Amino acid sequence: MPETQQSRMAEDPWRVFKIMAEFVDSFDTLSRLGPAVTIFGSARTKPEDQYYKAAHAIAEGLAREKIAIVTGGGPGIMEAANRGGAKPKTVPSVGLNIELPFEQKCNRYSNLTIDFHYFFTRKVSLVKYSMGFIYMPGGFGTLDELFEVVTLVQTQRLPAFPIILFGRAHWRGLFDWMSSTLEPSGMISPGDTDLFRTTDDPEEAIDWIVQYRRTVGVPEQLPPAFR
Repeated sequence: MPETQQSRMAEDPWRVFKIMAEFVDSFDTLSRLGPAVTIFGSARTKPEDQYYKAAHAIAEGLAREKIAIVTGGGPGIMEAANRGGAKPKTVPSVGLNIELPFEQKCNRYSNLTIDFHYFFTRKVSLVKYSMGFIYMPGGFGTLDELFEVVTLVQTQRLPAFPIILFGRAHWRGLFDWMSSTLEPSGMISPGDTDLFRTTDDPEEAIDWIVQYRRTVGVPEQLPPAFR
C-alpha cells in the first residue's frame, strides 16, 4: 500500500534522529583527520582516462605530504583519488559513501569508509573538515558540489580555501559563460571568478594546497593508526 503523506509526516520526527546520528558519527570520525582535501569528479571516469590518472597522482602527492584524502567513495574519479591517497599509507583515504540501491558501492581503495543515507548530511561532511577542494571533470553532482563550496566561500561562511578546477579545457566553457553572462548582468560581482584556480598540472595542484597549509599553519593531527 503506497505511503501516504500523513504517514510520512508522522515519521518525520524519527527521521531527525537518523539525521543526527549521521552527523554525529561522521563529525566524530572526520574531526580527527588533521589536514584534509576533498577531491570531486565523475563516477563514470575509466582507469585509462587522463583525468583518472591525474586524480590518482594528485591524491598520492598530497598523501605523501600527510594530507588526508576525502572523496564521495564511489567509482571513477573518487576511486582514483582514494587509490592514490591510500598508496603511501601515511594518512587516511576516506570514502563518504552514499547508499544507493543499484548504483554505488564504496570503492575498495578507501581505507576509512562512512556510509550515508542522506545526500545533504554527506555533502556537509565532504566540506566541513577539508582545507581545500579539487574538482576534476564531472557532471551534475560535481557541479552541485562546486557551486555549494563557492557560495560558502563567497558569502564568507567558509575561509578562502583553495578551490582548484583541474582540466582547463573541461572548465573553459563554464568560465566563459560566467564572465560573459553572469558578471555583466550583475548576478556575480567582479572578481568572483578569482575564487577558482585552474590547472592541467597535478604537481601545481599539489603545490597550491601545500603552500596554503604552510601559510595558514594547519596542524597535523593524524589518527594513531596513521601516525
